[in-house]
Amino acid sequence: MQEVPKIDTVEVVGTLYIIATPLGNLQDITYRAIETLRQVDVVACEDTRRSIKLLNAYNIKKPLISCHGHNETKSALRIRELLSEGKDVAYVSDAGTPGLSDPGAKLVRMAREAGFSVIPIPGPSAFSTLLSVAGLQETSVHFEGFLGIKQGKRRSRLKELLDRNEPFVIYESVHRIEKLLLELKDLAPERRVFIGREMTKAFEEYLEGPAVTLLARVQNHPDRKKGEYTVLVYSGKKS
Repeated sequence: MQEVPKIDTVEVVGTLYIIATPLGNLQDITYRAIETLRQVDVVACEDTRRSIKLLNAYNIKKPLISCHGHNETKSALRIRELLSEGKDVAYVSDAGTPGLSDPGAKLVRMAREAGFSVIPIPGPSAFSTLLSVAGLQETSVHFEGFLGIKQGKRRSRLKELLDRNEPFVIYESVHRIEKLLLELKDLAPERRVFIGREMTKAFEEYLEGPAVTLLARVQNHPDRKKGEYTVLVYSGKKS
């Protein structure tokens, strides 16, 4: 009797997609991102309450999993299980590109180390959005993200960044923007600062000048005590 040839079985595993989502304006999303969200089996979100608004805007119905900074390790294990079952999973943060001062890096590392394919779906980022309208002519810029909240370490790190004498970008909450501008006024009063508030949203605005000027404009305008800030501090070099 002729021996029947063995057929190699192919293990079906899922793919993890890291998807950049709008900073505010829901139209700022790529066709590819929308199609990917439609095709995956599960969407993991930093905050399901925020992500559901985006999905509803494009009539996308998917099971949602919470995956944020406080539960990322536990959620990553669950997502890794889903990938091993052959399910495709998308991950989105609240806004912008995951992993840039947002959760996602731990999930990506765990998925990659387990051998799963991780595919980026690029799009909005507060960092690149601010730089695109800053007119920065220097070829390099340091991305710091959020400073620490402990006063001593925060001020020490800010001084280190200023001493490097190169442009850098900081993310700052509305609750600490005045503190940041006060620190910049004390440590580097001559430096130009460029800030974007509520970028791509209804009340977006951009302000530029020395920290002392921007501090006064924030303190004297109640609306500027709302929203999220992205801050570019120029180098002290003459252009």
